[in-house]
Amino acid sequence: MDPLDYAALEAAPIATDPFPHVVVRNFVPPAALAAIKADLPPMAKRGSFPIGSLRFGSSARGLMAAMEGPKLRDAVARKFNLDLADAPTMLTLRGVTDARDGHIHCDSRGKRVTILLYLNPESADWEDHKGCLRLLRGPDRLDDYAVEVPPVNGTLLIFPNGPNTWHGHETFHGQRYSVQLNYMATDSWAKSEIRRHKFSAFLKRLTPAA
Repeated sequence: MDPLDYAALEAAPIATDPFPHVVVRNFVPPAALAAIKADLPPMAKRGSFPIGSLRFGSSARGLMAAMEGPKLRDAVARKFNLDLADAPTMLTLRGVTDARDGHIHCDSRGKRVTILLYLNPESADWEDHKGCLRLLRGPDRLDDYAVEVPPVNGTLLIFPNGPNTWHGHETFHGQRYSVQLNYMATDSWAKSEIRRHKFSAFLKRLTPAA
C-alpha cells in the first residue's frame, strides 16, 4: 500500500528563501509511519546505505517502492516544472549520525533533485536543534539559515540542486533515520554513486560499530 500523502505535497507552496524548496509535514501520516518505523532495519553505523543492501519489513518496503514510484516522480516534476521522465533514481537510507555528519555542503552536480524523508519521533534533541537540517544562505555559517527542518514525523523536504543550495545541521550523535531519494542527471552518475555507497556499506559490515 502506498503510504504517501500526495495531496499534501500538491497543496504545499514552494518557498524561495534561501533557495526553492518544499517542506511537507506528515507526508507519511502517523498511522502509516508507526508501522514503517517498526519495519526499518536496525542500524548501528553511520553513512548512507543503498536500499538494496538492507532488509525491510513489508510496510517499510512499501514506503521504499512508493518513493521510487511514478506517482511521486510526477508530483515533484509538476511542483518544480521539471522534466524528470527519464531521470535515474538513487535511493538510500541513513540511520545513524555522528560528528562527521552535518557539515555545510551542496549536493553533487550529478543530483538534479534531492528529496529527504524523516522517520524519527519527536525528542528533546530536535527541540534543542541538534540534527535539524538547516537551509543556509551561504557556505560559511550554520547560524545563517532561512529554514530549519526537524527530522521527525514523516516530514518531507524537496529541493532542486544548484550551486547555492547550501545545507547542514548541528552535530547529533545517535539514531536519525532519513530516506534520501535523488533524481540523477545521468545513469552513469547514478551507477557511480550507488557503487560508492555499496562499497562503503560492505566495508562497514566488516568493521565493528564505534
